[in-house]
Amino acid sequence: MMGKLYIVPTPIGNLKDMTLRGLEVLKEADFVAAEDTRQTLKLLNHFGIKKSLISYHQHNENGKSQDLIDLLEQGKNIALVSDAGTPGISDPGCVVIRECIKKNLDFEVLPGATAITTAVVNSGLDTTGFTFKGFLPRENKDRTAVIEKLKNSQETLIFYEAPHRLLNTLQFLLDNLGNRRMATCRELTKIHEEIYRNNIKDVIEYFKDKNPRGEFVLVVEGKTDEEIEMEQRSSWENMSIAEHIRKYINEGLSKKEAVKKVAKDRNMQKSEVYKHSIEL
Repeated sequence: MMGKLYIVPTPIGNLKDMTLRGLEVLKEADFVAAEDTRQTLKLLNHFGIKKSLISYHQHNENGKSQDLIDLLEQGKNIALVSDAGTPGISDPGCVVIRECIKKNLDFEVLPGATAITTAVVNSGLDTTGFTFKGFLPRENKDRTAVIEKLKNSQETLIFYEAPHRLLNTLQFLLDNLGNRRMATCRELTKIHEEIYRNNIKDVIEYFKDKNPRGEFVLVVEGKTDEEIEMEQRSSWENMSIAEHIRKYINEGLSKKEAVKKVAKDRNMQKSEVYKHSIEL
């Protein structure tokens, strides 16, 4: 009989957010695999749970994943937890989950606390679609490559950031995304929780006068329809109507389609635009 791996979310701050089902799994599991055993021990002690702990973090994930797989194959049940939130999101839990899938071993993901959804709802920004990228790379060329792929997205963007890198990252976002609306979510669900909503420039000024503390989730507005319209307008506003038509023909549209598109761009009658296309 094979064992089962349970992915158990833990509170991101307030211990009352631990679910009854999560506590049940922690009590019944044979082992608890933890990102930081000291942190998890505090959690277990708070709820009066005594368990054998296995250290499982990003520096030992490959070797330890095999150890966990071996225990599962021996019939042991394992609860996998991270320091806070749901394992597998920006943490090494995804490695052992992939191994379970590869070896057809049973695992179950419990619902629970995660900073991502808490922050994006708190932000007041669009939640119909959002992109989570975790921590941006430290090297400028690497994070520039990441943001280049995201800057034209209309989805809300979510990042994690440490307090000592906050101002640097905010300035980077301003330089690459423009002065968009955003929310900084600090110490979520904890005593000193703080949600600050403003444009990026004002957020930078706000934190210049403070000493940022705690872990941050940055929620940034996606590209707006207005921004897209302005960019599109700037690409043709200095062109003549004939040049504007030629631009779309060069992009692969038929003359008829190009005339229609130019008429829409310039809010003109198609018949008027057509006159400028006759000689093309």
